[in-house]
Order: sequence, then C-alpha cells, then structure tokens
Amino acid sequence: MTLLLLAFAMLLALWAGVLLVFAGPLSARWREPVLKHPVLVIESDDWGAGPPEQAGALVRLSELLQRFRDHTGRPALMTLGVVLEVPDGARIAASNCVEYHGLRLADARFDDVRAAMQAGIAAHVFAPQLHGQCHYWPPAVLAAAQSDDNVRGWLVASEPAATEHLPSQLQSRWVDASSLPSRELAPEAIRRAAVSEAADYRAVFGCAPQVAVATTFVWSEAVEAAWAQAGIEVIVTPGHRATCRTVAGQPGCVDRSMLTGERSLSGQTYLVRDVYFEPALGHAAQRLADGLVTRSRQGRACLVETHRFNFLQAGEASLASLEAGLKAAFAACPTLRFAAPLELARAVRTRDPVWIERRVRPRLAVWRARLDDIPRFRRIARLSGLALPLALLERAA
Repeated sequence: MTLLLLAFAMLLALWAGVLLVFAGPLSARWREPVLKHPVLVIESDDWGAGPPEQAGALVRLSELLQRFRDHTGRPALMTLGVVLEVPDGARIAASNCVEYHGLRLADARFDDVRAAMQAGIAAHVFAPQLHGQCHYWPPAVLAAAQSDDNVRGWLVASEPAATEHLPSQLQSRWVDASSLPSRELAPEAIRRAAVSEAADYRAVFGCAPQVAVATTFVWSEAVEAAWAQAGIEVIVTPGHRATCRTVAGQPGCVDRSMLTGERSLSGQTYLVRDVYFEPALGHAAQRLADGLVTRSRQGRACLVETHRFNFLQAGEASLASLEAGLKAAFAACPTLRFAAPLELARAVRTRDPVWIERRVRPRLAVWRARLDDIPRFRRIARLSGLALPLALLERAA
C-alpha cells in the first residue's frame, strides 16, 4: 500500500510539474472568452484600388451572400480588406521610374468598384476594414524597381495594377523589403502613413476605419500605436505578430502571440483568423465547415481567410466552392451566426452575455478542447498520463 501511495504521489507531482511548466498558456486559454454560438466570418483581403473587373466579382459575391441567412435572419457576411491605392503607372513612367505616384480608390476609374462595395455594405453582406493605403511600401517598391525589371514593369503598367503580381516580400506594407532581410521603418514615417490612410478611408467610406488587418500579416508595435491614433480598435491577426521579412523573404521575427480578446499595448482588441479557404489553390468546400466545427468546439469564432484572386482568377469555380462551403457549414452547425469583426470584438471585450458563456461547466469543456493547440502540451500530457484526467474532466463538464 505504501508503495502504491508513493507511486500515486509521484504521479501527482509529475502532473503538477507539467501543469506548472505550461501554466502560462493554460491560464491564457482559460481567460480567453468562450462564445455561446458557432460564429462564422468570411474575411477576404485585397479589394479596392486595382483591376476594374473587381466590380463584377463583388456584385456576384453580394448576390451569393444574400441567399444565406442565419437563424436570426442575418445574411452571410464577408469582410473586405480594402487597399486604397495602386501605382499610377503613367506618371511613374514619365518620371523614368524615379518618382512614385499613386492612383487612389477615390479616382473615377474605380467608380464601379466603389459602387459595388457600397451596394454590398447597404445589403449588410460586406463589412469594409483597413488593409492599407497600399499593399506595399512605396519607397521599397521604387527601390526594388531599379534592379528588377519585372517590378519596374509592374510599377509603370498603364492599367491599374494587381498587387498579387508583386514578389511576396514586397507586398508587406510596414517594412522596407527592397532587400532582405527587411529593415524597420521609422516610427514617424509609420505615423504619417497611418494618418494618411485613415483619411483616405474616410473619404471613400464616410467614416474612420475601426478594424485593420496588416498586409501579409507583417506589422509591429509601432504600427499598432499609429493605428490607435487613427481610430483603429480591432486588429485581425493570425495568432502571432511577425515584424520582418527574413533573408528567405518569409514573414519572421515573431515578437508575440495572441488569443482572441487579448489587448495590444495601444488598447486594441485582437481577433484571430486562422482558417484558410482559397478555392483557386484547391481548398475544398468542406474545409470551411470543418474549420467552423473545430472553432465552435473550442468556443471560438471561425474567421476564414480568403483573397480577391480566387474570385478574379477562378471566379465561377470559387463562387461555387464558397456556396458549397456555406451549405456545408449550415449542415454542420445549423445555429451558426454571422457577425462583423467589430461587433464580435466589442462583445468579447465587454463579455456581452448574449454572446459570451459565463457558466463554469461549459467553459471547462471548451478549455480542455483548447489545450491541444498548445505546442508540445498534447504529447507531454499523453506521455505523462495527464491526458486521462483531462479527458475525464471534459466528459464530466
């Protein structure tokens, strides 16, 4: 009996040690708000200044989204990550590619694109959010063009440019990636750029931006501070903040991770977008439904990332895939709700009882479901035997 008690005590000590080592991420997932309802948001980036055929794609998306309603009667929602400017190729060419000039979304050449956006906003199926003045840092692209003929050709093109055709590292707005590894921008340059893009956003949409998503998910604390001064209260993230482009051109220099509901030093609320649905890249419609089921089990909203190129390069096929994905989502979670990121962030921040679960037992089950996404925890819990009492806890809850 003594040996059994000793072995049990050693096992408990082992489990306590594991829990102590992972105390930070374990407690963070307990504090993370738990949603009462399955929530689905389709987040689509890169719309705005650019190819004129966006107008038709936006009209078709609006028509599709209006055919779906959640059980409260709200239509399906797609956020539009808005880009406010592309190069003015004719003027840049006239300067022999030594001066940058921008062509803004407010220009008459984008009247149809703006009209399609506004019609979708009025129908409550589009929610615009700030993606950036440009999908690049203009001085960096101009510098790269001096040695890269493809970049130079992109800059001086006579038709409004598609930023998808830029080298990936140059699509990051908040670093200078004209050479790699990238270099930080001066805080004052960031502040001026954030003020300018907020003003341009207001000129197009009639209100200041309140939600921002950084191009290529590369941004910094200095950007957050500048965004806060410009009125941004919600930042959409992939769950971590990359602050540079590495020697290989990949997003890197991650300086923090975050969960939905956590706050930046400047006071913004973070949301996490981590389900990817790019039909043009072969992602199946079921991927959307599977993501919703998993996030709902974790008490989290399912923010689905998709991009403009799907609906320009493979328009009809991508629309059909989105429609199938929405049907699959309803089949998997009939009580799903649509919500705008701003609404969701405010509900999370205030712990709105309409949206946020406060009862202990449901929160325990959700907390257990979240533990598997902690790096290394699942394996160590299994090897130590801690997985068994945790599974019992989930079932009891």
